[in-house]
Amino acid sequence: MQAQIKKIGVLTSGGDAPGMNAAIRAVVRSCAYHQVACAGIFRGYQGLIENDIEDLDARSVRNIISRGGTFLKSARCSEFMTKEGRKIAFDNLKNAGIDALIIIGGDGTFTGGLVFESEFNFPVIGIPATIDNDISGTDFTIGYDTALNTVVEAIDKIRDTASSHNRLFLVEVMGRDAGAIALNSGIGAGAEEILIPEESDGIERLLESLRKSRKSGKTSSIIVIAEGDKSGKNIFEMAEIIQENLSNYDIRVSVLGHIQRGGSPSCFDRVLASKLGVGAVDAVLDGKHNIMVGIHHQKVVSVALELAIKGEDKFDRDLRRVADITSV
Repeated sequence: MQAQIKKIGVLTSGGDAPGMNAAIRAVVRSCAYHQVACAGIFRGYQGLIENDIEDLDARSVRNIISRGGTFLKSARCSEFMTKEGRKIAFDNLKNAGIDALIIIGGDGTFTGGLVFESEFNFPVIGIPATIDNDISGTDFTIGYDTALNTVVEAIDKIRDTASSHNRLFLVEVMGRDAGAIALNSGIGAGAEEILIPEESDGIERLLESLRKSRKSGKTSSIIVIAEGDKSGKNIFEMAEIIQENLSNYDIRVSVLGHIQRGGSPSCFDRVLASKLGVGAVDAVLDGKHNIMVGIHHQKVVSVALELAIKGEDKFDRDLRRVADITSV
């Protein structure tokens, strides 16, 4: 253990994800195990600037492992994007006696942490938590598995009514820049077509796919569309174009929205969050900094924060092929 680490701060930032509470719990109890003090920072970087900091112990995080969202709350913070704001945050950390900071979130959270460490040489460790699973250096991010199960359950229910009325449903799921939720849930729910940000095949591919579906005898269809789809049309405009070109379809639109962020985390996400929370504290006490702890082949690994943010595209082209084959 590094002798200078006497107190660790933890915060959640950006979009909430199921399993964040489990990660906080693991961080706090790992600190208790190592007899290191722990402080919770409420409302992310905004709370850090406003000095909304509270000491936590093992009992402070009882009964939260099954809860969705984050009891530390989350917020967007424009002030932290300024050097003056970050200096206030740094002073608050030092005044609270905090020697290292564990940040739980996604790309934006890590970007803020990277800049903060470079300016003040303050140890920062990231834990990836985002339903989009778009962070490099880790096989999975906290919240992704729960969100997938939520989406598949919703689409299964939509399919029941689609089949009953011979309808075509366009279902929009989250994924502004990454199509992991759309691609995986589309395959899992048996969608006829999946539109994702990583591809820009245009609406003609979709129309041709629907024509083929009709000819093959399909009487109802589910189309899964990521919100960041590159067709250039929103889901309602897309429905109108399909209706104009294929008038025999009875079309409905369903936008799942923030239901995908909520709910009790799956067992997978609870275990993943627990592993990464313990791993983050281990990393701090081993003297590591400016890294993210991730999971690779079921093992906790360390990845430079910069690589986690700017790493390679995680788009799975083999999975795209599976979707194309199984939707005929």
